[in-house]
Amino acid sequence: MTAEAVRTDDGARLWAVRRGAGPPVVLCHGGPGLWDTLDEVAELLPDYAVHRWDQRGCGRSEPSDGPYTVARSVQDLDDVRRHFGLARMALLGHSWGAQLALSYALEHPGRVSGLVYVSGTGIDPEAGWHPEFVHGLHRGLGEDLERWRTLTGRDRAVLQWSVEFQDRDRARELAETMATPWYGVNETANDTINAENRQSWGTPALRVRCAELDVPVLIVDGDRDIRPRSAVDSLERALPRVERVTLRGAGHLPWAEEPAGFGSAVTAFLRRHGPATAGP
Repeated sequence: MTAEAVRTDDGARLWAVRRGAGPPVVLCHGGPGLWDTLDEVAELLPDYAVHRWDQRGCGRSEPSDGPYTVARSVQDLDDVRRHFGLARMALLGHSWGAQLALSYALEHPGRVSGLVYVSGTGIDPEAGWHPEFVHGLHRGLGEDLERWRTLTGRDRAVLQWSVEFQDRDRARELAETMATPWYGVNETANDTINAENRQSWGTPALRVRCAELDVPVLIVDGDRDIRPRSAVDSLERALPRVERVTLRGAGHLPWAEEPAGFGSAVTAFLRRHGPATAGP
C-alpha cells in the first residue's frame, strides 16, 4: 500500500492510497475540513480494492486556498476516480462524506454502481436536526462542557469526538485513535462548505433529484448517534432504490462499535451492487 498524489484538473494535489484487489470502492471521509480516518472500514472490506483520499487542503493533501465548494469536492472525487482508472466504482461516504458521495452520484450516476451512505443527516434543512445534535453533544460532554469550550485544536477535537461513541469505557481511546496522527482541521473548508450546505440542502429541487436517482443506496446508521436518525428519513423516503440498516448500540462511527454488523451489511450490499471490473 503506497500513497499516491492525485493531480486535480485545476492543479491541486490530493493524497490517496489504494489497498487490496477486487471491485473498486472509494471512501469519502467526514468533515468538512478533516482527513481520512477510514482505515478500519477498509479492513472490513478485504475482497475489494479500497481507495481512500484526503479532501482538498486537508490532512495529507497539499495545502490549498480552495476553492471549497460542494461542486469542487465532487470534481476532486471524480479526479480520484480518473487517477485510478475506474470506469465505475462503489462509493462509501461517512457523515459529510456521505453527503459528498450522494452529491457525486446525483451528478454522475453512470459512474456509481452503488452508494453506502453512513451516518449522514439526510436532505432536510440543517435547522431540522442541528439543535438536537447540539443538545446531545452538550449532554454527552456533561461536566466537561465548560472545559471543552476553552480548548482548541487536538484537545478540543478528542473531547468532542469522544461523545460520538456510546461505549463510554472505550470512548476516549477511540477518539484518541481518530486524532492520531493529528493533521489539524481546515476551518476554512469547514466553514465555507457548511455555509453553502445551509443554503442548498433541503430544497424541493434536491428531493426531485434524489427521487430520480437510479443508483442503489444502502443507508447505515448507529441508533445512538447524537444526530437524530429521523433526519435521514427524508432521504430514505425520496430515494427509489434504497435499503437501510440500523446498528443497535452504535454511535456516529458504527464500524468502530459494531464492526461485525457493519461489515456484514456493507459487504452484502457490495456483492449485489459493486462494479464487476476496475478498469475503463
